[in-house]
Amino acid sequence: MSSTSPLSASVSASQTTSSSTDSSVAPAPSSLASDVRRAIIWRSGSQIAAQVITWSSTLIVMRLLLPADYGLFAMSLVMLSFLNFLNGYGFASALVQERDLNPHRIRQAFGLLLVANVVIAATQWIAAPYVAAYYGQPVVADMLRVQTLIYLSTPFIAIPEVLMGRSLDFRSQAVVNLVSALTGSVLSLVLALADFGVWTLVYAPIVMFWVRAIGLSWMARVLVWPSFDFRGCGGIFRFGLAILLTQLFWLVQTQTDIFVIGRQFSPHEVGVYSQAVFLATIFYARFVPPLNEVAFPAYARMQDDLPGLRRAFLRSARLILLIAAPLYVGMAVSAKPLVATLFGPTWAELPPLVEVMALAMPFMTIQILFAPALNAMGKPSIPVRVGIAGAIIFGIAFFLAPRFGLIGIAAAWCVASPLLLFVTLQLSKPYLGIGLTEMLLALRFPVECSLLMGLVVWATNHWLAAPLLHAWAALQLVVLVIAGVASYGGIIHLRDRNALIEVWHLIRRQPVPAAAA
Repeated sequence: MSSTSPLSASVSASQTTSSSTDSSVAPAPSSLASDVRRAIIWRSGSQIAAQVITWSSTLIVMRLLLPADYGLFAMSLVMLSFLNFLNGYGFASALVQERDLNPHRIRQAFGLLLVANVVIAATQWIAAPYVAAYYGQPVVADMLRVQTLIYLSTPFIAIPEVLMGRSLDFRSQAVVNLVSALTGSVLSLVLALADFGVWTLVYAPIVMFWVRAIGLSWMARVLVWPSFDFRGCGGIFRFGLAILLTQLFWLVQTQTDIFVIGRQFSPHEVGVYSQAVFLATIFYARFVPPLNEVAFPAYARMQDDLPGLRRAFLRSARLILLIAAPLYVGMAVSAKPLVATLFGPTWAELPPLVEVMALAMPFMTIQILFAPALNAMGKPSIPVRVGIAGAIIFGIAFFLAPRFGLIGIAAAWCVASPLLLFVTLQLSKPYLGIGLTEMLLALRFPVECSLLMGLVVWATNHWLAAPLLHAWAALQLVVLVIAGVASYGGIIHLRDRNALIEVWHLIRRQPVPAAAA
């Protein structure tokens, strides 16, 4: 997010504290904090820039395509996502944790990735007609077969990306990510304007993946000859399998909704729902994962300092929610003018769904912060168990919800998300030492301030903006944003000025003062 992200500030603060009691932990704490800051500047900074590019393109493309196009794409994305978890990325991720990495191990990981991705590409090609028959949409088969090209790019992305991440070198990745985002965005606009319809959503990502694969391989200079002799790589298999299982259950959790409604609702309705999910999950799905990518190697360096890791985690969670919670609450109370301004009249059915789903997102944001800390501690089995719980909780919720329509599916998020966070806390407490009480104490302040802000914004909209500016959605949204920013800043200033300083420095990309810690 910035150079003073929650993680870098937390690592610095926690290591400063721990160094006074154990000088043997983390031989160069200031160097670690500096490395993390630089990594976050490039990783999250480039992520934000890339997202600005892609979102600008997306907002235009959404006005050119139909909800049914997005519905068909969402149907194909279910199988694409489920098979993609088998792409072997977890095997490459295991290289991050290895203390003594040698070229042979890299060649083995590359070989594993090639085998895995060729197999799943063939599987998708064969299964495509059956998936299309399940949805009753023949075009889905053609889409799935073309999308197999994505898998073949994975080995050339995963190896250089993981090796760069191991050394916290995110600068080269940033350049490649920006180039691929720009290429994909331009292509999607051209295809949408040329009336390619749903194929716009198929071709553009394929080109983006291959531009990224070529760029990363060239920048990293790590293109090696694959080894198919897998003797001695049991550690890679075990770690990769744990990551793979975690991703499997995460996919069951996040894709069950489309799998269920894809057969029960029309492509138009599926498209409306899928884009409501896209809007509601923007922050936790697009901005938090880049922080987790940096968090994993950073936490791995702190795995022998549990108190410091715990402090870093709680501080990071609090700072992230100081930014995330008001965004979610603001989205919930201003969904109608927000959708009208961003997406246009074609998507007028979105606001009720966004209003409901946005309230579930703070729980999801905090929940996904646990995995990198647990993986770094050498406990990948805990995220696997959390993934199983998430698959069960969300699976049951999504299978029961369709009888209540699309709003029922949206409400299922609000029931399942807090349940999953509670289960995550219970399963991780023996290792992180963070329970419900500690988490509530850390997050109480941002939650209370955000709810008070939401009340102010709702009142402003109900009594002023909506009656006077209902015909000018953009102006109505501007008024609500001003009311939200002013009220949130005022509430934090009155209750805890140090917290306001933390947020201000976080936004300005300046070091967080110790007083504010």
